[in-house]
Amino acid sequence: MSERRDLDIITSLVPRGSRVLDLGCGNGEVLAHLTQHHGCSGYGIEIADEGVLASTQRGVNVIQLNLEEGLALFDDHSFDVVLQLDTLQHLRNTEKMLQETARVGRIGIVSFPNFAHWPNRISIATGRMPVTRALPYEWYDTPNIRQTTFADFEVLARKNGLDILESFGLQAGRVVRRKPNLMASVAVFKFQRA
Repeated sequence: MSERRDLDIITSLVPRGSRVLDLGCGNGEVLAHLTQHHGCSGYGIEIADEGVLASTQRGVNVIQLNLEEGLALFDDHSFDVVLQLDTLQHLRNTEKMLQETARVGRIGIVSFPNFAHWPNRISIATGRMPVTRALPYEWYDTPNIRQTTFADFEVLARKNGLDILESFGLQAGRVVRRKPNLMASVAVFKFQRA
């Protein structure tokens, strides 16, 4: 239930009728939702064969591409909105992909597991890596190669000349605006180039 609510909250940030690029689109669920319920159009980018197939079966236009190679096939401001939902922490060149997101889209929206959420802090304090709903893997089998926090992303955005238009946390299907670095398991940012 909370995953569906999270999807609704995040997609509400996308203006109706937007041209959208969804980076790391997985099975195409988000772009299909935006197309059906928000009148959006666009493309998904996915590297995994099963994600490309699932996206295609949903009717999503998908391009199979490794995000580590960048987005050179798209011109500046080709899209109204570029999404990076649960993708940033999987990339080696996180900062470059953030810059590319701001280049090809007028607005960028990112979400990622917030490593500073209080249960994670307790796990670390007891000497163990956290395993939670937002971070469901053991340290030795996680696909996440980066762990970051709500506060760390704010610093990275400023460093790269991005204006944060909106930011909040998500916890169990609800928006967290008060102390999101501590109280939210997922961080969400909407930004544009300054």
